[in-house]
Amino acid sequence: MNRRHALALLAVLLATRPAPAQAPAWPTRTVKLIVPFGAGSTPDVIMRLIADHLKAKLGQSFIVENKPGASGNLGTDAVAKAEPDGYTLGLSIGGPLAINPILFGQLPYDPKKDLSFVTLLATQPSALAVNNELGVNSVAELIALLKKNPGKYNFGSIGVGSLSHLAMEAIALRSGTQIVHVPYPSSPAAVTALLRNDVQMVCLPAISVTPQAAAGKLKILAVSTAQRSALMPGVPTLKESGIDVEADAWNGLIAPARTPPTIIAAVRAAVVDALDAPDVRVKLAAQMMEPIPSTPDEFRARIDADIARWAPVIKAANIKVN
Repeated sequence: MNRRHALALLAVLLATRPAPAQAPAWPTRTVKLIVPFGAGSTPDVIMRLIADHLKAKLGQSFIVENKPGASGNLGTDAVAKAEPDGYTLGLSIGGPLAINPILFGQLPYDPKKDLSFVTLLATQPSALAVNNELGVNSVAELIALLKKNPGKYNFGSIGVGSLSHLAMEAIALRSGTQIVHVPYPSSPAAVTALLRNDVQMVCLPAISVTPQAAAGKLKILAVSTAQRSALMPGVPTLKESGIDVEADAWNGLIAPARTPPTIIAAVRAAVVDALDAPDVRVKLAAQMMEPIPSTPDEFRARIDADIARWAPVIKAANIKVN
């Protein structure tokens, strides 16, 4: 075959070669964003900030649908059972993804099999706060008081098995103390109980206690993040204070399993761009939240780390959900 014939054959082959697959356009219609908690909750605030940015940037509607119930399981299950086409996404937190699979005997979904993990979104430090009448000014003083009076003092949480419950149980476990759990339906209710001295301590999302601490109505002793929070740089961590406990309230974006990787990549790119927007970052900071965008693998690793962290605490404290 001479050179001219070879070039002609190559041209024919190239002309008939299938074109490389193109990433599907996303979005081309309305996207539903499911939040497994009520309107006004921290997850709801985050999802609406991101939805507003995506609508303005991408020119499509992003509708937030609140689907509270069963400790976040109801809304998370709705995402798991949706069509895996990129038009139903959801926000979830450590509870439905890492803690509830341990607490509940059976869930309607399997986080590892029924969900795709897109990216972590934001994290919020939890703060250990005490009633002023307790008369302590540090974690060390609090632990000393609890050791002298086992079972005398109460702590409030936002429900059995919540992060606010597990964090305090972990503090008691690590310090060898005994405190009595009193669950409440919400952070505001738990804070009200703290101010009334119905409970003497809480470990709640920082935004729920910082206004009262600034007004001198209660004291914040520590944050439960691995490092000091940039939003509360003057407050030590529990680890600095001698108690090896970490409990940050993170959240992330999820999709149904089998959502095409190209769609996951497109969604993630758009959401990470939203988290980097200055106006979004300012509004998150006002809620004591910091953006923590991640890869899907990093998101999955965070879930695995939470399972490893909380399973021993749940077992040691014999925590059960009826």
